[in-house]
Amino acid sequence: MPPRISAPATFVAPMKALGSDRLPTGTWHCEIKYDGYRGIAVLNGGRAQLWSRSRKPLGGYPSVEEALAKLRCRSAVLDGEVVALDPEGRSRFQLLQHAGIDPGLRLVYCVFDLLFLDGVDLTGEPLAARRARLLKLAGRRAGVLQVAPAFQTEPAVLFAEARRHGLEGILCKRPDSLYEPDRRSGAWLKCKVLAEQEFVIGGFTAPRNSREHFGALLVGYYEAGALHYAGKVGTGFDRHRLGALHEEFLRRPAPACPFADLPSERRSRFGRGMGAAEMRQVTWVRPELVAEVKFAEWTSDGLLRQPVFLGLREDKSAREVRREPAAVAPKARRAGRAAV
Repeated sequence: MPPRISAPATFVAPMKALGSDRLPTGTWHCEIKYDGYRGIAVLNGGRAQLWSRSRKPLGGYPSVEEALAKLRCRSAVLDGEVVALDPEGRSRFQLLQHAGIDPGLRLVYCVFDLLFLDGVDLTGEPLAARRARLLKLAGRRAGVLQVAPAFQTEPAVLFAEARRHGLEGILCKRPDSLYEPDRRSGAWLKCKVLAEQEFVIGGFTAPRNSREHFGALLVGYYEAGALHYAGKVGTGFDRHRLGALHEEFLRRPAPACPFADLPSERRSRFGRGMGAAEMRQVTWVRPELVAEVKFAEWTSDGLLRQPVFLGLREDKSAREVRREPAAVAPKARRAGRAAV
């Protein structure tokens, strides 16, 4: 039993999962990968507050905080994800953009870990022990607060179900893994069914035809401290989103291109890179906003094919955005290369 301390519960930087394009073998603690906002919940004296993974207040979810405040404990720190569910019970990031606007939105905080409870630091205990404490604290609720289901199984089994139901992917965690704040040690792996990740917005093109505000976003990711161009995203916007994004861009003017590898004249069967002539038509913005984007695949020359904008992320710093591994191939069954 870890020693009890008198200090109140405070924010704990979340542990990170290592992306993998292959499924690990053997029996793991497996969970569904949710498509929402990662949130660390801190409870003290009947008051709950949600924090993003970059330690910013995650506001706008009073129903979640109210449900957390009802837990029977003096203090606690929980790790979970705020999600919006579609009619089939699947988390959808696009739906989460309507939080506070759509009164019929089914909002849930899916809890998957317990890091601190009533003066006891649990990060040094194995996952299985933390999970047992979490279930005792939160039970098997079915409302706004839910404990994320877990399966002790071969990852390929749950991955096949995730693919069949159109889910984003799965998380594979070693049952004996300790909680390592702000680390990506490989004790947790994420295996994606769908090609979807965050990208940094660095500029936008002018609108054409009947579209207003802007045409497409120029997006990229950081590597070795430099922002690398990944392509243009021109679909996934409704009229309201076009206007709201444009207002955000106007608050962040940039005097020059923020991408380290533009201009580029490389050609692709899906279109060419951004050349110098095209760049003169682009309005650049400070690379601070993070967009969630789904896409068909990465092309051989490092550009996105068929990208679609899903929404802005409020829970991740632009400097944290990296290119992630591809989705797991349908027939992949063995552990392979993993990357941040």
